[in-house]
Amino acid sequence: MKLQVGVDLIEIERIRRALARHGDSFKERCFTAGERAYCDGKPNPPQHYAGRFAAKEAVGKALGSGVYFTWKEIEVRGRPKPGVHLSGRTARWADRLGAVRIELSMTHSRELAAAVAVVVPEARGLDGDAERPEASAPPRPERTQ
Repeated sequence: MKLQVGVDLIEIERIRRALARHGDSFKERCFTAGERAYCDGKPNPPQHYAGRFAAKEAVGKALGSGVYFTWKEIEVRGRPKPGVHLSGRTARWADRLGAVRIELSMTHSRELAAAVAVVVPEARGLDGDAERPEASAPPRPERTQ
């Protein structure tokens, strides 16, 4: 697997309308209990829901699965740097790809929310064998031609 990147941008007003129209059913379909508690605890919940929605889309794109995942199988956790927790078939798909972790960056303005996800693959040595990410090996010599 190579390094894979996903990006998403969404209008906060679109999420605000979905929340107004569908309320709790939209929240429960797309967000985990932890995500709902976080967003609902903020002064402007739609802004934070939009950021998490964009993050889920970006992760799906980076994994190459697009939107073919269950929304709650991708959970945005943590502060100050958000992290990604996968479950269900989305986690199994990431395992098959050799994804070691997913780096996530989110931002928003008054009108837009954006997210970038980077799927970090299993490290491979020059011989093709998998290296454990926690193992520290001496630097490899540069290859010459």
